[in-house]
Amino acid sequence: MTLAQMLERAALRRPVSDAVIDGTRRLTYSQLKQQAMACGGGLVQLGVRKRDRVVIAVKNRLEHVIAYWALQRIGGVATPVNFRFSAGEMRYVLEDSGASVVIFESGTKEAVLEATRGRSIPLVFVGDDAPGGVLKFSELLTEGAGPDVEVREEDLSLILYTSGTTGRPKGVPRTHKNHHMGALAHVIQCHYEWEERTLGVMPLYHTMGIHSLTSMPVVNGCFVCQPEWNAEIALRLITEERISALYLIPTLFYDLVQALKETPVDVSAVRKLAYAGAPMLAHLTQACVEAFRPTVFVNHYGSTEVYTFSIRPNVHVKPGCAGYPGVHSALRIVVPSTERPIRPDEVVPQGGKGEIIVRLDSDEAFAGYWNRPDADAKALRDGWYFTGDMGYLDADGELYVSGRVDDMIISGGENIHPVEVEEVLARHPQVLDVAVVGEPDEKWGEKVVAFVVRADPMVDSEALDRHCRESADLANFKRPRRFVFVTEIPKTPSGKILRRVLRERLRTEIQQAT
Repeated sequence: MTLAQMLERAALRRPVSDAVIDGTRRLTYSQLKQQAMACGGGLVQLGVRKRDRVVIAVKNRLEHVIAYWALQRIGGVATPVNFRFSAGEMRYVLEDSGASVVIFESGTKEAVLEATRGRSIPLVFVGDDAPGGVLKFSELLTEGAGPDVEVREEDLSLILYTSGTTGRPKGVPRTHKNHHMGALAHVIQCHYEWEERTLGVMPLYHTMGIHSLTSMPVVNGCFVCQPEWNAEIALRLITEERISALYLIPTLFYDLVQALKETPVDVSAVRKLAYAGAPMLAHLTQACVEAFRPTVFVNHYGSTEVYTFSIRPNVHVKPGCAGYPGVHSALRIVVPSTERPIRPDEVVPQGGKGEIIVRLDSDEAFAGYWNRPDADAKALRDGWYFTGDMGYLDADGELYVSGRVDDMIISGGENIHPVEVEEVLARHPQVLDVAVVGEPDEKWGEKVVAFVVRADPMVDSEALDRHCRESADLANFKRPRRFVFVTEIPKTPSGKILRRVLRERLRTEIQQAT
């Protein structure tokens, strides 16, 4: 099954069902299919051939959805990029992907024009204020369906660039089979039903956004576009469009819960919640339950490379738990090491903490990075993907994720995992957000430092230290030795804490002090 066939079957099953909504613009499945065919014909006329990469620097709007499905039909490879990229970052992706066309909009115009300066590459603009000499997206739709192209499930469908918490982002190629099976798994694991309606706000350059989109045709569901995050606008869309399923990062759920406290609205249509991208702390899990009363609440743990590692339905019963392997997955916990390559058979004892590794024979798994044999050598070994995440299995055999191997703090010879400290601090009623890192220390090697966003400025280090001392879940040696109060924790677009930014801040403070 290819992605184009998946859309075609949805159009045959229920042609008049809502497929995509963007403000006042609405397309049924029959209309989306026709628009995708026309756009595909236009791209072919522009010179796009099978396996050609097309960079899409466009937010979550109707044109992005049409371009995505058009490329699936003609065998092109959609390459969506972060619309916040600088010109240098845009240039890097254009060069690394070998893009043959760039589709962009007003918000990305400056970066794209600078990145393509001096290059002979066709540009397509979404909107009315197109730069001189640039083709308008609407003109792509006038070329007709174009020739039929033979596309197979093993052909590339998409290249996603990882958010890059360290160094340059890596291209992750995905096939039609990867995304078809990923869409089916997402439907099963999130308990989707016919004509589900989901909020399309997770960026389409991110795996969560793409799977929100691709899972909808499986059940003739509707993808309701929200180009930029705003909690009040999200709540309006939820009520007006009767959104039934939310698949978001924890940060966005936090914003929704806070907005609902300030302005209660009817969110009863929402029955299914799922999150990914970062851990959700227990107090936010409970707040989501109280705000939405969901019948389904799923923690989805995965990555761009493999998509699903594990799934925990009804996560509110076991907050923080990542559950059992997903539909297509198998995983292990192996000895963690930053000093030597670990073999997949070096499994830790039951309950022991180690690196999470995932089998690569999953139909959702990629086959290797784009132009990055160095990254392949580090992450792929003997049929397993080494995630770089730390975790352990509890007595029930369910997975808990406890941070990154590289983020592990070694203090006085003891291993301390940031997430376990963060979970304790987050239980303090005046802590809104928290991130823990290690700071170099002459005596201990490293000491634990907590960056805290607090609700009440009267809450001081002494109060938080007392909270940690009184916790039954935190050994005394794991307590933070220093608290730094901040207004915001730096994070990637997918909600992962940028600990390197915090460590760099500490290094700068040390250098300035000396």
